[in-house]
Amino acid sequence: RLRSSVLPMWGKRKIEVLRKSEIKAWVSSSPLSGSSVRHNHNLLAHILDGAVDDNYLKSNPARGVKLPPKGKPIKVYLTPAQLGRLAHHAGDKAGVVWVLGTVGLRWGELVGLNVEDVDELHSRQRVNRSVVYIHGKLVETLPKTHEQRTVSVSLPVMRMIHNQADRRLPGAWLFTNPAGEPLKTPNCNNGWFASAVKKAQAEDPSFPRITPHGLRHVAAGLLVSAGANVKVVQRQLGHASAVLTLDTYADLFEEDLDTVGQAMAGLFLVEPQYNHRR
Repeated sequence: RLRSSVLPMWGKRKIEVLRKSEIKAWVSSSPLSGSSVRHNHNLLAHILDGAVDDNYLKSNPARGVKLPPKGKPIKVYLTPAQLGRLAHHAGDKAGVVWVLGTVGLRWGELVGLNVEDVDELHSRQRVNRSVVYIHGKLVETLPKTHEQRTVSVSLPVMRMIHNQADRRLPGAWLFTNPAGEPLKTPNCNNGWFASAVKKAQAEDPSFPRITPHGLRHVAAGLLVSAGANVKVVQRQLGHASAVLTLDTYADLFEEDLDTVGQAMAGLFLVEPQYNHRR
């Protein structure tokens, strides 16, 4: 983002001559999505924060600029049968689809898994790192929220992971390319994942368009359908707080209102009576 969006506009400018009006115009004229604009502005603002801290600037001209709304992401939910159809068409990457769509890992967390992170005895998976390729170079980081966590894995999916890890060294990557390196994000237009989606759509015209990251939403939907509460979903997905989970998946928890009403009704052994006095 820095190289593609921030430096072309501001890279050759002296920070002391930057004006808030210029930054406002940059933000308002951007053709990018609201979320991307906010990310780009945040990068510039952080750089200028450093300049303020080092007394190169008295104040940060990027702060206080009105930003566009993020926009709500379109969440796609699949049934277990649809997820199975997608996994079938993924071929030898079926395990990737099942883990993303039922466990809810981010892509970087998935490809950052090592064989030693698998706890088959308790059907758990330890998420200790995230992997990303930057200019073709593999970079390891902590998960997005900077907190390592342990997630639950269903027994059928754990058996797939067992087969994936079988006879491999503890420190080996779990999901790899033929060279033994962590998988790269599939091409969104003609990669293996896009091909699997197209094949599923050819069989079922109602099958929605979905991305690898979208399988996190699928996992959240299946978790809630299975009876998981908001704290469990938060921990499984690695959200920073339960509030974020509720904000993101409020539509999934709406049915809980009906459950609460039914549970409250079951507390009454006798129908409540209302005495109306004139």
